[in-house]
Amino acid sequence: MRVRVIGCSGSFAGPSSPASSYLVTAEADGRAWNVVLDLGSGALGPLQRHVAPADLDAVFLTHLHPDHCADLCGLYVAHTYAPDGPPQRRLPVWGPRDTASRVSLMYHGLEDGGMDKVFSFGRLEDRVPIAVGPLTITPYAVNHPVEAYGFRVEADGAVLAYTGDTDSCDSLGPLMAVADLVLADSAFVDGRDDVRGIHLSASRAARAAAGAGGVQRLVLTHMPAWNDAEECRAQAEPHWPGVEVAEPEAVYDLGSPVGRGAV
Repeated sequence: MRVRVIGCSGSFAGPSSPASSYLVTAEADGRAWNVVLDLGSGALGPLQRHVAPADLDAVFLTHLHPDHCADLCGLYVAHTYAPDGPPQRRLPVWGPRDTASRVSLMYHGLEDGGMDKVFSFGRLEDRVPIAVGPLTITPYAVNHPVEAYGFRVEADGAVLAYTGDTDSCDSLGPLMAVADLVLADSAFVDGRDDVRGIHLSASRAARAAAGAGGVQRLVLTHMPAWNDAEECRAQAEPHWPGVEVAEPEAVYDLGSPVGRGAV
């Protein structure tokens, strides 16, 4: 399983990165299966460097804040108005309750049938797994002001845990346990952001990963442009020595013999 960071900026697209989006790819049945976790503002452009919109197999949205879903509108355009015509099948899009209606409100003047012509919307349920080719994606309800999920993605023994937006909660243990890679929300900074129930700080993310057990690698992500990434990393370091910070275009190969490193 390969994980590529398309965008890792928190809350809005930053000067060097789109907002949240991660491309997960696994080989099976003689082809690559491509799943996108979130498609935040600015993400559709760089995503196309690595996969054509018509070659996506599913999109999973952690929640419906625009920094995680806004570019679904652009993907609708890419499917609907492609010169060669839309794909033969509707693209599965999994998200919280009312995803179809909420995303449609972002796109003024939809044709009859709206986005249902090109997307097949499904509703996420806490801890109910969804299979896409060789990938199994299990949503875990997390702690955010709106309905939100983290995703545990498994393929051929490799495990990715992506928290989405969350503060500390009981779901983080089973979400992260024995993961090869954890991509953890680290939007808040200790000593600056005291409100709870919205985001993890880097130190809380590190403590959650350590407490989950068996995590191989922790990468901090979803940092707004006003954060100092080194300050966040330093706050996590006492709880997780060697913690890393996400960068756009970073690639992680999970479960391969050559080892679990960024390419």
